Amino acid sequence: MNQASDRSSDTSAPAAPRNSTGLPAPARYWAAGALLCCIGVTVLDANIANIALPTISRELNVGEADSIWIVNAYMISVMATLLPLSAVAERVGFKRMFRLGLGLFTIASLLCALSGNLPSLVAARMLQGLGASSMMCLFGGLVRHIYPAHKLAAGISINAMTVGVMSVVGPSVGAAILSVASWPWIFGFTVPICLFAMYAAGYLPEAASPRKGRFDYLSAILNIVTFALLLIGLDAIGRNPGRGLLVLAIATTCGYFLIRRSLPQTNPLVPVDLFRYPIFKYAVIVSALTFTAQMISMLALPFYYLHNLGIPLQKVGLLFGVWPVGSVVIASLSAKLCRYFKASLLAGIGAALMAIGIISLMALPADISLWYYVAPMFVAGMGFGFFQTPNNRAMLLSTPLKRSGATGGVQATTRLFGQGIGAACVAISFHIDQHNGPMYVMGFASALVIIAVIINLFRYVKGLDSDAC
Repeated sequence: MNQASDRSSDTSAPAAPRNSTGLPAPARYWAAGALLCCIGVTVLDANIANIALPTISRELNVGEADSIWIVNAYMISVMATLLPLSAVAERVGFKRMFRLGLGLFTIASLLCALSGNLPSLVAARMLQGLGASSMMCLFGGLVRHIYPAHKLAAGISINAMTVGVMSVVGPSVGAAILSVASWPWIFGFTVPICLFAMYAAGYLPEAASPRKGRFDYLSAILNIVTFALLLIGLDAIGRNPGRGLLVLAIATTCGYFLIRRSLPQTNPLVPVDLFRYPIFKYAVIVSALTFTAQMISMLALPFYYLHNLGIPLQKVGLLFGVWPVGSVVIASLSAKLCRYFKASLLAGIGAALMAIGIISLMALPADISLWYYVAPMFVAGMGFGFFQTPNNRAMLLSTPLKRSGATGGVQATTRLFGQGIGAACVAISFHIDQHNGPMYVMGFASALVIIAVIINLFRYVKGLDSDAC
């Protein structure tokens, strides 16, 4: 299809039919198991090291400010390469790309565990991030090929639930490992899981025939520079606002030229063409808003509980365990309702519940019993979980099947982008007012979720949605 005809096509519906067959059992179970294992370890490794940074910096004899690069190296490597690797996957095949990424992630995890100094650990973390990115860019695309149409909502729900839970429990898992083992096991414990996933990945579907055509190396370089500088700038802005803003300005300039280069292309590396589909566009926007609010909550609330309310650390950990429980409890109901109601309606209800939970946490008086904080945390987690399945399903099914790799890449990039913005917002709020910063930024988080509710209401009223999600 030439460019002109491609742009004149109907943008309100996918250009290709949805997958209706999926894999037969038991191959589907093995493939789903591989996917869930890899989702778990890649999301977990993004924040599991946070709790171990003081221990690692002490044992490797490095400053705590330098040790933060153990976390940053992974995040930068993942976010900077997601979209380029999505384009590579569409050329080499999903299954081959996934297994290559899993192999690299496994080797890098072992190298992390064996590292004896900071430079080697940071380098291993960058390799680990590259392997994670090679798999993350395919999670969204592969789920469309693993599950038959009538089970797709359940598959997406399980994936979303895994992402949500692993995003929250990482520090708790890290603390549990450190209580019985040394810090290298923070990285080494994933190796047996990866070996099992490597076997199960043999059941993954081939998905689609590799797409031919030249790879856009210039766009790939611009993309890597843009997202790497974006994360570096967001990380720096809380400590050195001037330097952070300068780095963000350079990232914005690179991003401008990247988008300008991508706009006239039919199948660009940065898939701006997918934003012609209204369902996809709005799903991406509200996803970014809710993940930003979620990350703000995860980072700001511990400081609020510990320093403003004086709640002991152990009880703070128990409070945060309520959020993923809420997400898990509601996930199956959300998947079932997807068969009967529009995504915008369900996602709007989920965002509204999340907003109610966050606002309730802010409104509670400081001298109240700890148990009163449990219900709002549960409601916020429940709303976040209820939102994810319909919105992710709408996002993944709103684009052509042949572009499922790019769609999955955008889905993962949106999540990481939102979380990066959320972390930057918390850092800025602490820079402005260390004591009241958590309350300020939580107010901003509630505003973001309310905007997500309004956008979903607009989608529903205007009919910018499929008949059912």
